[in-house]
Amino acid sequence: MPRLEVASADTLLPTIEPPLSNWSRDIATGETLDTVLEEAGLSATDRAEVALALGAEYDLRRLRPGHSVTVVSTMDGSPRSVALSVEDGVRIEAIFGEELATQVVTPAPDFITSAGEAGIDSSLFAALGEAEMPARFAVDLAQMLGGIVDFRREVTGGETLRLLWREARVGEDRIGQPELTFASLEIGGALYEVVWPVSGSDRATIYVNGTVLRVFAQPVEGARLSSVFGRRTHPVYGNVRMHTGVDFATASGTPVQATAPGRISFIGWRGGYGRVVEIAHGSDTMTRYAHLSAVPEGLAQGQRVAAGDVIGRVGATGTATGPNLHYEVLVDGRPTDPLSDDRLAEAAESEADDTAALLRLVEARALLNENLGSDIAETTTERL
Repeated sequence: MPRLEVASADTLLPTIEPPLSNWSRDIATGETLDTVLEEAGLSATDRAEVALALGAEYDLRRLRPGHSVTVVSTMDGSPRSVALSVEDGVRIEAIFGEELATQVVTPAPDFITSAGEAGIDSSLFAALGEAEMPARFAVDLAQMLGGIVDFRREVTGGETLRLLWREARVGEDRIGQPELTFASLEIGGALYEVVWPVSGSDRATIYVNGTVLRVFAQPVEGARLSSVFGRRTHPVYGNVRMHTGVDFATASGTPVQATAPGRISFIGWRGGYGRVVEIAHGSDTMTRYAHLSAVPEGLAQGQRVAAGDVIGRVGATGTATGPNLHYEVLVDGRPTDPLSDDRLAEAAESEADDTAALLRLVEARALLNENLGSDIAETTTERL
């Protein structure tokens, strides 16, 4: 008869993990994190610890409807983890162990290339809307071509606009704003094309009839033009006054780039401008970048910079209603419209490589035709 083996006290038995419950829901209007965590069954002590842990990585005052909270706990209500999902697919997790730890999970997005074609009958905005393309591209086109093309007078109807753009996605969710990479527009027998670089120095090139016309380095990549040059009602003081530059609204900390080669002439504070960097481009032209939150370590007055070099970070210093870059161009000390002045374009063009620029145009045309000709004008191009 076989003998029954009895495990000794020293024999290690497998660890049995207790069953876990998973609770999740979106934050509703007017709710706080504490309200949601209380509904999930967390004690006041645990709720306070979670708020401190998550608040160290994310400003909880920015919570809004659509953000979600996920709580994983044991059947007796002891929390194992709490995750807060916010914008751009970012998730902040508080993990309960021997001590409470926090981690930030940022998903790697897929970059999707899309193409579209629109017939213009009245305006760029209307044409983009009817073609179900992002209306914000009208601002990008006006920024690039506004000093070259008079859209009100020269666009008479019947023109065709072709665009190529890319956007970042995590699953079905779009992350951030779509970015134009190529535009083609024929007006009055002239073909205007713009190629935006996907990466690097963020210098856009404008072509007319296949020839390089000008080079433009945008001060902030992917930002929204929130205020143009000219008289306006001041957003803080409420009176009508001259707005001596243009404003780009975007997240705090976004890199700010020099728009043309030059020499740093000033770094410091200037009253309502807040933290400022100024760059001299020759003897008569200067660019000013204001409301900065920071400047690169080592950036110094007298240092030469190239178009596209990072010279600061977007902030809200000085008199500002929120994070933005106030960008000015001054000629002989007088403000001029940054979107129409040609001096910076000429400075940037002096550094341009025409052969490389024409190659970029050929590649952009080919990619546009490839996407417009496909049944689904969308292809996954890369993954970070």
